[in-house]
Amino acid sequence: MKQIKIIIEKHEDGYIAYPLGLKGVVVAEGDTYEQALAEVKTAIQFHLDTFGQDALSDDESPVVEAFITETGMPA
Repeated sequence: MKQIKIIIEKHEDGYIAYPLGLKGVVVAEGDTYEQALAEVKTAIQFHLDTFGQDALSDDESPVVEAFITETGMPA
């Protein structure tokens, strides 16, 4: 089983979730963290069923870790 890292963002109006390391765009949303996670898992499975295993990125350069940071920009 291939492990896929998923980013889940909390916004004022809900949660957005998307995987790292897939070819193509897969995004899901939900009112809760758990709902967004469940929806993105379903979306990933649909994406793989539609486009096949070629939609998985190659293992030559897998995502090992993902970082979030911020920086100030002049207005």
